[in-house]
Amino acid sequence: MVLEILANLGSAGVTEIAAELGVHKSTVSRLIAVLEARGFVEQLSERGKYRLGFTLVRLAGSTSAQMDLAKESQAICDRLAEDSGETTNVAILDGDRIINIVESYSDREVTLRTWVGQNCPAHATSSGKALLSGLTREELGALLGEQDLEVFTPNTIASTEALAAELDEVRHTGWASVREELEEGLHAVAAPIHSSSGKIVAAISLSAPAYRLKTEDFDAAAKLTMAAAEQISRRLGYLR
Repeated sequence: MVLEILANLGSAGVTEIAAELGVHKSTVSRLIAVLEARGFVEQLSERGKYRLGFTLVRLAGSTSAQMDLAKESQAICDRLAEDSGETTNVAILDGDRIINIVESYSDREVTLRTWVGQNCPAHATSSGKALLSGLTREELGALLGEQDLEVFTPNTIASTEALAAELDEVRHTGWASVREELEEGLHAVAAPIHSSSGKIVAAISLSAPAYRLKTEDFDAAAKLTMAAAEQISRRLGYLR
């Protein structure tokens, strides 16, 4: 609310902000101190006046980058769905979960349906595994902790240690998969998408009913998916 007030007023002092919020000035002073320390607000040369800080520009740039990712991914995601005849998604990592930002469906009568904005546990999805493969073991442990992972089916990976071992294989092959780990009857493969710096910033996946995407078909599906991931990565400026 403090940030919204400063955005509306352009600049304001503690007294003005306190009046807008209906709280004591000491409360606003503490809030301002925290925001200023993080760069969300900055003090003007005019004593006691504050305005929005540069940190917001950096965060806005991050949002813009995600929008660019979605824009650059859509056509390739559509083509992968057309070539494979299956549902495709592009997802990003948000904590220990993934969020779908792009999706495309095949024209098959039986097709999987998701939606942009849906989030799922990273450890039980192919996209999540592809994204987590960009973390070190220390980062993975810090993110997921040492407790048992949430189990959704008898095939779900239940420990961080077992997941770390599978991620080693993902780094080696360049693609990840799930075999009925989030939902029974659902198989999927995914490949990581890299930014210009080489960092894994997203993953593109291909999902299908298990009776249609059998485990023996994973290699062929992964080849298509990795090619799509490489095309998106190149559009983002990544050179292998």
